[in-house]
This record gives sequence, structure tokens and C-alpha cells, in this order.
Amino acid sequence: MTESLVGYCGLYCGACGIYQGRIKQAVENLRKIMGYYGFDKIASELMTWEQSFQHYAEYEKVLDGIVKLFGECPGCVSGGGDPNCSIRQCCAPRGYATCAECGDLEECPKLWRRGHMKELQRIRAMGVEEWARHMQKKVEAGYCDIDEKIK
Repeated sequence: MTESLVGYCGLYCGACGIYQGRIKQAVENLRKIMGYYGFDKIASELMTWEQSFQHYAEYEKVLDGIVKLFGECPGCVSGGGDPNCSIRQCCAPRGYATCAECGDLEECPKLWRRGHMKELQRIRAMGVEEWARHMQKKVEAGYCDIDEKIK
């Protein structure tokens, strides 16, 4: 199971905030809070103080769209993530489990996100199976990659 959560790019899908349902949960929490305060019922009254509330119905549709697009993800290798991902489009036809298998790894312009190269080098050193187990242990201890990025 853990190996199927290793993205081609060297990120661990199990540590992704989207995979973990963080966006869906955030939207659900926001809706609960706003429902508690009755925003849907008082939005028209609030327009007298703030014009942006005239778009409340559209705002609700945007939240629906966010959950639809980012609410659940099966992981990169299982068809989740960006369907036009250039890294997946490069690795999959070559039969690579990750970019760590590629001889051009260090020069690849596709690996633009911080963390890709570091994790791919760890995968090369540890092997995919061991690295996946290591990452899953971190996730089970509460790790999520988004926590590092939004501090």
C-alpha cells in the first residue's frame, strides 16, 4: 500500500494535505462555522455593510468546486493529482516508479518544486520500499507536508 503512495516526482502522496483530506475538512469546518452564525440567512443584510456579500451564493459554489476538485485524491500513481503532470507523463511511459530511476535526474527541469530532488536522492539511497515505509511512519506520527509550507 505505501509504495502505491510514492509519487513519480519523489513526494509521498500519503503526506499530502489533499490526500489526507485537509482541504475538504477545512471547507466543512468553515461551512459549520458559517452555518452556526447563519451567514446564508443574513448575507443579504450584511450587504448593507459590505458589498462583497452580494456574491455569497457564488462563494458557496466556489466552496463546492474546491471540494469537488481537491476533496479526495487517490494518489498520483493511482490517477490522482494533476492529469497533465509533466513528471508523470515522463516517468510512466518509461516504466519508472519514480524519477530516481532516471539517469538525467540532476539536470531535469521538470523537478522545480523544493523537496523533489532531496527526496529522490533519498529514494535512490534507501530504495522505494524502505523510503515509503519511512514516510508512512512519519504520516502515522502526524506528519503532513503542508504543515511545513504554511508556517
